[in-house]
Amino acid sequence: MQGNYSVQIEGFAERHFIKSFEKKHKTYWDFTLRAIIAELERIDVLLLTSRAETICDAGDIKIVKTKFTVAGTKKSANISGNRCIVAWHENKQYVSVLLVYSKTDLSGIHETAEWTRMIKDNYPEYKEIL
Repeated sequence: MQGNYSVQIEGFAERHFIKSFEKKHKTYWDFTLRAIIAELERIDVLLLTSRAETICDAGDIKIVKTKFTVAGTKKSANISGNRCIVAWHENKQYVSVLLVYSKTDLSGIHETAEWTRMIKDNYPEYKEIL
């Protein structure tokens, strides 16, 4: 079933890498964030593209990784290295943005291991899912 979902950006995501996107991309970031939110409002449709994949499916909650490009840049979403990790609460009709990052923001050599650790450390409610 396709539907519109409400999107909420979690405080941890806002405080960390979103701030660096705001500083680096200034006027383009507002437009980019609005575009990300608009896509996440239709996450069921986004998952039909190559820009999103379900990482974990715990029934009521799915952890999804999406790719995005920053407005005004010439890189595609697939090669930009920009990612969102979200928790899709399908039955409750909302998406929580847990982490927004560029691959260069992560310090570890294994991107997935690094963002998984960050999610587990900062969102205990999703620890058992991952």
